[in-house]
Amino acid sequence: MSLLHIPAEHHVDLPAPEARSGVSIEEALAARCSVRRFGPGSLTVAEIGQLLWAAQGRIGLGGHRTAPSAGATYPLALYVAAGSVEDLLTGFYAYSVDQHDLVLLRAGDLRQEIAAAALDQEWIATAAAVLVIAADYGRTEATYGSRGKRYVHIEAGHAGQNVYLQAVRLGLGTTEVGAFSDRAVKRVLELPASHDVIVILPIGRLV
Repeated sequence: MSLLHIPAEHHVDLPAPEARSGVSIEEALAARCSVRRFGPGSLTVAEIGQLLWAAQGRIGLGGHRTAPSAGATYPLALYVAAGSVEDLLTGFYAYSVDQHDLVLLRAGDLRQEIAAAALDQEWIATAAAVLVIAADYGRTEATYGSRGKRYVHIEAGHAGQNVYLQAVRLGLGTTEVGAFSDRAVKRVLELPASHDVIVILPIGRLV
């Protein structure tokens, strides 16, 4: 189903992202680390929104995003498997960059299934939410040919690092996961045929 044809009641508005904080970029870089053990406690909708904005949010008046994109082709798509997020129905959501909102694609907790598809890395299921970065390679390859695939991966790296640094500022933990069965994770998430998962980022509170 196209995002344009999903009923309004399935859209969840996200709070406006914060553009200032008391944590410097140097402090965030120094504190960045990979976290695979999470403490108890839910995330908030505001935290989810801030993380998504850090990865792919719009900035300025020209339609640009927080992560640079070759030729401004913007091939990335972000999804969230919400398991323990305050005031948010447990389910699988797509992030709408233009509206800065979440679109509920499917109700239910997918964290355990994602962990199984990620070569049985059980710790993934203990995260409060799992952010998924997928890509439509065709958007960039239409401009750059086969070289476009490399550019897509570079962009995904930018977005992932943004999530890491934003997580530091929010006092949260995450780790990029690249070890998973492409076929299995795509089947679990029921993604469009054109979207391939590049990286998974489980997110939770620090121990």
